[in-house]
Amino acid sequence: MVIKRKSAVYSVIALMLCVAAYLNWSYQRGDQPINEAGEFEDPKILGESQLVDKTESGQSDAVSLDPAGDQTASAASDYFSQARLSRQKARDEAVSIFKQTSENQNADQQSREQAEASISAMAENALKEARIENLVVAKGYQDCVAFINDDGVNVIVHKTEQGLQAEDAAKIRDIVISETEFAADAIQIIETA
Repeated sequence: MVIKRKSAVYSVIALMLCVAAYLNWSYQRGDQPINEAGEFEDPKILGESQLVDKTESGQSDAVSLDPAGDQTASAASDYFSQARLSRQKARDEAVSIFKQTSENQNADQQSREQAEASISAMAENALKEARIENLVVAKGYQDCVAFINDDGVNVIVHKTEQGLQAEDAAKIRDIVISETEFAADAIQIIETA
């Protein structure tokens, strides 16, 4: 009975982790129209891009760029996407290993309990990372990715025009402190190059 209950709890945690990953993916993808076949229509045409610059009157002027003109923004976006994907793949592999250990009847009770605790901690960290990332973006930063481990938190932020200032670091550090139990000296904030 207890084993079935634990399995149900871990199944729910795994489901929540998958839903969080899907929501994060769909949030990053943005609002794109869906065609009649149920597929996303990508309004971008490969090789063409537009730079939209907001003028003082509040209207935007579109300026066409050659494909090389938008490389830095694209590279940064690719970096954050790849970082999230790598983080998720590593976490999925670790969960798989821990799940095998927790379900292995030949493993001792302590190993199974540690595996179950690790799965729970990873699910909790995934939710905290997603909240940190969403809150940092809500504060006006273009993008960020957070990594929580046993020693602290690393937050990588998209480079700003003026560079990361002390007040920017303080805002981000406050967000991380409010979402985790780490002290300020265990938080590392890095700006992309």
